[in-house]
Amino acid sequence: MAVPSGIPVLTGRANLQLATCNRQPETPFVQFQKVTLAGVGLLGGSLGLAVKQRGLANKVDGLVRRSASIAECDKLGVVDHATRNPLRAVENADLVVLCTPLARMREVLQQMLPALKRDAIVTDVGSAKASVVHELEPLVARAGGHFVGSHPMAGAEKTGPGSARPDLFVNAVCVITPTPQSSPEAVTRVVEFWEALGAKPINLAPEAHDDLVSRSSHLPHVVAAELANYVLSPAHPKEQALLCANGFRDTTRIASSSPEMWRDIALANRKNLARVLGVLVEDLKEFQLALENADAKTIEEFFEAAKQRRDAWSGQTASPSPE
Repeated sequence: MAVPSGIPVLTGRANLQLATCNRQPETPFVQFQKVTLAGVGLLGGSLGLAVKQRGLANKVDGLVRRSASIAECDKLGVVDHATRNPLRAVENADLVVLCTPLARMREVLQQMLPALKRDAIVTDVGSAKASVVHELEPLVARAGGHFVGSHPMAGAEKTGPGSARPDLFVNAVCVITPTPQSSPEAVTRVVEFWEALGAKPINLAPEAHDDLVSRSSHLPHVVAAELANYVLSPAHPKEQALLCANGFRDTTRIASSSPEMWRDIALANRKNLARVLGVLVEDLKEFQLALENADAKTIEEFFEAAKQRRDAWSGQTASPSPE
């Protein structure tokens, strides 16, 4: 995986690297006495199932927002114990994973910090990294812990612990975003944690991560949402929806994702996202011009380049995650 020129990448261990895990799940090599998952939705629930299945912690606690979520977590078995009390949830935890929407991470973390164990490691699964790392790293450091940002490239349009699956992270790239202030030991443990879940960690500077995902993840969600908004608009004839078949369904699948989550992601990475949206609009205008001029050669080259690039990429991806 190449990093575009001009994007800052940390030196030393934090250089871009792809680490695959050849160890078997039956012989875990990362062990925590207690892992706390702050937020037990699709990602948090999948983490809980995977950690428990692979024996990576003696106990997995979950912090939830609603009383009904406690009963749901108990029924699904995604964690060993669910609670609405942030201090109870984080007590004696060696590893804390923030799985809340981006806009709530600081608030939830601050509620837990008074009970944070010294030298505990805090990471997250947020889809934007620069703002998260720069905001949360000093808070955790002042509490005596270590913050190391991470982002597994895994997910689905479905939400909630009922959609959780223990293999969600298998073969998924997981970006780790250390900084010059990061503890090397904490970074190593976070990398090994994701490896033990079957993921493929790479290390990137937070700003490099946000630049790359603005194109590969955030832009596609905006495009899918606009397609759903435009094509399915009530302004069109009622027959319009009847003519939307599997191609439209596949292209717009991710438009069914959580609006709250994607609001937060778009705002957190707004500068990068606005920039790449501008590039996309210019490219579409070029295609529009080719259509108006009946430029068959340019139109065919447009579709041919897309086919070649996607086919080459598709043959290299192995993650079972639908994201």
